[in-house]
Order: sequence, then C-alpha cells, then structure tokens
Amino acid sequence: MHQTFKDKVVIVTGGANGIGKCIANEFRAAGAHVYVIDKEPGEHFVGDISKKEVLEAFTSEILKNHEKVDCIINNALPLMKGIDECTYEEFQYALSVGVTAPFYLVKLLKPHLANDASIINISSSRDRMSQPQTESYTAAKGGIAALTHSLAVSLAGKARVNSISPGWIDTTGTVCQSADATQQPCGRVGNPMDIANMVMFLCSDKAGFITGENICIDGGMTRLMIYHGDNGWQLTPCQDQ
Repeated sequence: MHQTFKDKVVIVTGGANGIGKCIANEFRAAGAHVYVIDKEPGEHFVGDISKKEVLEAFTSEILKNHEKVDCIINNALPLMKGIDECTYEEFQYALSVGVTAPFYLVKLLKPHLANDASIINISSSRDRMSQPQTESYTAAKGGIAALTHSLAVSLAGKARVNSISPGWIDTTGTVCQSADATQQPCGRVGNPMDIANMVMFLCSDKAGFITGENICIDGGMTRLMIYHGDNGWQLTPCQDQ
C-alpha cells in the first residue's frame, strides 16, 4: 500500500479485534504510527476506557513520543443489554465506553491535534433502528452520532469530525449466504474492510470538505422494507396461548 499516512499519529480505541484491528492494520500499512487501546491483553496499551485515569495514562504515553496527533478513531464497543436485564450500572458503563470516553479522549488531545486532524466515531445503523432488548448499545451509538456533529462545530478549523454507522459486519471471516445475504440490497453481509476503507478516505485529504457527517455503511439494509415472502423471509404468525 502506498504510504499516504507516513509518520502520521493515529489512535484506535478497541483496536485489538474486528473492525478496530482492521482499521489499525490499514493505517500501519499506510505508514502511520498507530496507538491502540483495548481491554484484551496484547502488545497494545491495555486498559478499560470507561475509566478516566486510564484515558489520561494512555494519552500521556502517546504524548511522551509525539507532540501532535493526526487521527483519532473512536471504535471501542459498548455493552449491549436490554431494558429487561440491563442494570443501572451496566447502562452507565455502556454510555461511558460509547460516549463519555470518546468525548474525554478528544478533550485531552484537543491541544495536541495536528492541523486538519481527523476524528472518526464508529456509530452503528442501530443509531436509527433497533432490535428488542438492545437499549444500552443503541443509546450509546445514538449518543456518539450526535456527539459527532457537536464536536465538528466546536473543532471547526482545527479538526474534521465524522461518524460511520456500520450495519451487519461479519468479523469472523464467515461468508453469510441465503436470507442473511439476500436481505441486503448489496447481496452480501459486510466485512471490516468495508468500514476501514471509509475510515481511510475520511482521514485523507480527499475528504477535506467533509465534516459533521454520518455515513451509514450497511449494504442498503436500512433502506429495504421487508415483508412476508420478501428476500427469503417468512412471517411466522403468533400462536394463541
């Protein structure tokens, strides 16, 4: 890969697996200095971003080596629990990981952002649609989508801030077929590179006139109305109890 981000400083939260790992690897291949924070053990900075002191230690570690930060990718995954089982503490934790941590990380690094820095918040198509029993995750993703346009206005002239809302992204390498694929107008389930490609574009000079935007990458799934008999799906009527 052409090293379009050579010597740029890039932060990826939740970068040990899945979409975050793919994003981190793409930036490394493009020549960037990549700093990952994740709860999972590894060679990256290990820590829970719901904790204020962990974020402060992480940013201090980066600033020991670099004066400026070029890209921040807020990708860490919030807890998903619904109203029946989610406790007050668990809901607060989901918001801490999904909204408070991205806000505080940007706040800590605001004085150290490079000129024309780029911040990408990973939201979800669940910021506009839901399944039952997903309130903690959905609230966090809706929050970070709104945080995006607020930060874009506050950081005008300093950094561009955009969010991406992935739809169904398979991170296991499985090729989903039948109704799982045909319900998507693109005819397939997404993969991490579908998201990483957009991250790389939004962080590049080619996206210099884009800020405050949310881009939904879901194969068109949120645009397709599905009824009985459509795209491999069958309605199962409720039975009288």
